[in-house]
Amino acid sequence: MMSLTKEELKPQVDKTVQRFLGFNEPSLVSVAVRCLVKGYDQRKTKDKLSSYLDDSKAEKLAEQLFKTFGNDAEARRKSKKRYRDDDLSESKKMKVEEHPNLPLAGQPSPGQLTTMQIQEMMANAQKMIEERKRQMQLTGALGQSQVSVNAYASGGAVPVGSALTDASPTLSENKARIAQLTAMIQARLSSKPTLLTNWKPDDSKQHKPAPLILDSEGRTLDMTGKEVHLTHHMPTLKANIRAQKRAQFKMSQEKVMEELYEQKFFDPRVSAKTFQRPKKGFKFHERGKFEQLAQRLRTKAQLEKLQEEIAQAAKKTGISSATKLALIVPRKEYKEGEVPDVEWWDSYILQSDSYDKYTEESKLEGVTALVEHPIQMKSPCDSSQPVFIPLYLTKKERKKLRRQNRREAWKEKQEKIRLGLEPPPEPKVRMSNLMRVLGNQAVQDPTKVEAHVREQMAKRQKAHEEANAARKLTTEQKREKKMRKLKEDTSTGVQVALYRVLNLSNPAKKFKVEMNAKQLFMTGCVILYRNINIVVVEGGNKFSYFI
Repeated sequence: MMSLTKEELKPQVDKTVQRFLGFNEPSLVSVAVRCLVKGYDQRKTKDKLSSYLDDSKAEKLAEQLFKTFGNDAEARRKSKKRYRDDDLSESKKMKVEEHPNLPLAGQPSPGQLTTMQIQEMMANAQKMIEERKRQMQLTGALGQSQVSVNAYASGGAVPVGSALTDASPTLSENKARIAQLTAMIQARLSSKPTLLTNWKPDDSKQHKPAPLILDSEGRTLDMTGKEVHLTHHMPTLKANIRAQKRAQFKMSQEKVMEELYEQKFFDPRVSAKTFQRPKKGFKFHERGKFEQLAQRLRTKAQLEKLQEEIAQAAKKTGISSATKLALIVPRKEYKEGEVPDVEWWDSYILQSDSYDKYTEESKLEGVTALVEHPIQMKSPCDSSQPVFIPLYLTKKERKKLRRQNRREAWKEKQEKIRLGLEPPPEPKVRMSNLMRVLGNQAVQDPTKVEAHVREQMAKRQKAHEEANAARKLTTEQKREKKMRKLKEDTSTGVQVALYRVLNLSNPAKKFKVEMNAKQLFMTGCVILYRNINIVVVEGGNKFSYFI
């Protein structure tokens, strides 16, 4: 399995962190990606995440990350170990190869030089001679120059300068000297076979630092003469090192946040408006403002009450609008016994004020060939509020509701005691908890304490009996309660029943009908006639079938 790159890991780790925490956290995602890329194990990843989360959450998140990306982290760790082993093996090979001095197969013996090596050495020596001659001509000091062949064969020095001190600038002498030098180099190399195999150009002078310059006071100076301030590394505490690492880590996290803001979906031109709390000042009301508001509310309430009364009156008479009410009012008042020209119920249809002007050919207003169905109106006694079916609770629910109500009452009482509205109750002492409540007092004078406890018990018993007596109804209240149960509410509607009795001549039957009506709180009348007697009663629906 190929290991994922940092860019491929980041969105997947972001989804995992968002699924674990419930929200996005870029800094946590960056730390998790860094741990996976560097091949940390689960314990080290948990330690890194502990700086952002609790230990338990960090451990769970690390476990989830390794459950999802464990194979990738293991592959990274193995590859890292393999590369380190390869480097170690290469360094060991190089060390081993440096030791043997034996020539390889197919190469000439150390005492013999190849043609290419001889030509290269001759060319280098000739270049050095030409350069030295040029220097000698410029300076004029021929006796002080020396040519060293040591740069080409480290360890073996052939003094060339001594041979050139008396040399003439003629070409024949130069050629003879070159031949002599070549023979000397060959003899020198034949005596030291390892000279060419270990020969490398000396670049130490190129990589050496510039020499340090100090003034008379011991200060460090550069080539231009300016003072140089060197950094001095002093030992420090572990706490300071940890603080520096923490500061560097915070700076790196801020850089990560800046990288997130620099993505393509972020527009720096759009500035987010921060919430600013509005300034609060005194707002004074004008004198009489609330009086005007109260008067306006009173007027509105009176108007609504008047409209409601008009609507109820129209509903009782069957007229739903004030316009129809105005139409049916007679235009003029008639005296008793006087016959009007047009009856008020015909005034809707007739266009004239008298019946004489009406003809069969005249068009009657409001009369059509269509069947007009009257609008169904609610009964005046029907309640406007919807009727809800009562909810019957189970025994368990009733106990729970009672417990909640008692709990609320107890909390309210405790709040009043805490605010000082009621005195705190005395401790409820009984004979069973006497020693536990009073303690040392019961030990010092048990007789006195027992009398005090019995007095409290009698006081509580008396208060309980008085409360029961206060809740108990008197004889008159019981009678009223019984009558209230028997009476029905006739405000919502009155039921009328009509009964036919063949014979009511017997006074006992008359008395029975009258007493039943009184006991059931029903009213009505009895019509007596021969062979047919009618009893009309009105009252509630519940007792109409008792007659």
